[in-house]
Amino acid sequence: MSELTTAPTGAYRLEATNHDGSYLGKNVSADKFASGKDSGFAFADILFAIDLGTEIVLGDAFPEWRGNLYDIALLPDMSTLVQWKPGVDSVIGDFWLKDGTPVPICPRNMVRRLVDRLAGLGYTATVAVEIETTLFEESIQEARARGYRDLTPLGGDTGSTYNLARSQDWIDYMEAVVARLDELGISWEAWTDEAAPGQTELNLAPADPLGVGDAWIRTKQVMREIACARGHSVTFMAKPTAGFGQGAHVNLSLQRDGVNQFYTPDGPSELMLSAIGGLLTTMAGATAVAMPQITSYRRLVDLSGPPTMISWGINNKTAAVRAITGHPKYSRLEYRLPGSDVNPYYALAVVLAGVIAGIERQLPAPDEVTDMAWCLPDDAGVRRIPDTMSKAIAALDADEILREYLGDEFVDFWVASRRWEWMEFHTKGGDPYTELSQWESKRYFEFS
Repeated sequence: MSELTTAPTGAYRLEATNHDGSYLGKNVSADKFASGKDSGFAFADILFAIDLGTEIVLGDAFPEWRGNLYDIALLPDMSTLVQWKPGVDSVIGDFWLKDGTPVPICPRNMVRRLVDRLAGLGYTATVAVEIETTLFEESIQEARARGYRDLTPLGGDTGSTYNLARSQDWIDYMEAVVARLDELGISWEAWTDEAAPGQTELNLAPADPLGVGDAWIRTKQVMREIACARGHSVTFMAKPTAGFGQGAHVNLSLQRDGVNQFYTPDGPSELMLSAIGGLLTTMAGATAVAMPQITSYRRLVDLSGPPTMISWGINNKTAAVRAITGHPKYSRLEYRLPGSDVNPYYALAVVLAGVIAGIERQLPAPDEVTDMAWCLPDDAGVRRIPDTMSKAIAALDADEILREYLGDEFVDFWVASRRWEWMEFHTKGGDPYTELSQWESKRYFEFS
């Protein structure tokens, strides 16, 4: 990290995400940055009222700060300042209102607020994320010309897992990505071949939630830039082809005075069980946030990797929440619900909200699923994860716990925006009866 301690030179890139997780910002001169780094930079609030097709979203009650093209301020967090390339520094910021309060649905500020609430209970969270993405041989320009369809997976058109025998073009791409992350000071732990053709998983190192959210959005941008520079394309769609989907698993542990509070020698601690109770109690409602796009729900197929049941189990990767126990450092929960198209900050926010609710309300964990959690019969006592956007919207709208922890304004806003997304799909060319429609490819390939 660098500090702005001398006369400014070069240019600065302001970075943030909107509700859809799009990577937004402005490029400003050094003088402009110096004049606004403490007071903030003006952005029209319409950025929270347009969809991925640049249509104004209607259907919810716009508050005073949204819908009238008023300015809100992006206030840079100087701890995130890095040199992106020679002559250009970049910095991540949060959105604030004129009265000095945070925009209620600002993704980064939501994480900050929940981290503070957790701290009030005496805990700090350590999180990590596993990012899945799919790489294609074609350039982004050719992908556009093809409507993002019938592309050639980079590294071969057969799928595998952990396969080191991928072709050199796939390996070269991933080596270039992690080299760039090293340059930017983004800590990563591993990358590997994943199940689908052209698919990879990249694991970011554990850190505090805000830091991981920042690293996550920058890692996605790095992967896009490296792909473009090498004449390839990359997508974070939850299901970019008719094959396997791709997720973004969030791992979390809680510490007090540096000691992992999820650890006991003989299984989950009571705190871990409360966290599980909160995560499963809120999972149906959280689905609308963790799986934000139409294509997200095409990923929920039994026996294909993603969870399909609201379930947990010790070291059970077929469950929605996997508990890793018995190790003083590595005991943690793996929240396997989010798709790779999720807004990183919102993903972290719904996980933190569930965990905090479980602790504050002492919510009991349901019975552990000790067998395969896919294809469970109706009489197994385990509910299915909402498998359509409309079901997930209804669950979130009715979830009083998430309304408390995420805020009524966010929930009402998100419900309205997802209803709009559903309507756009059904009125502008989406086809629910295909494995993947042209409408989805065009809308989500580049900006998920």
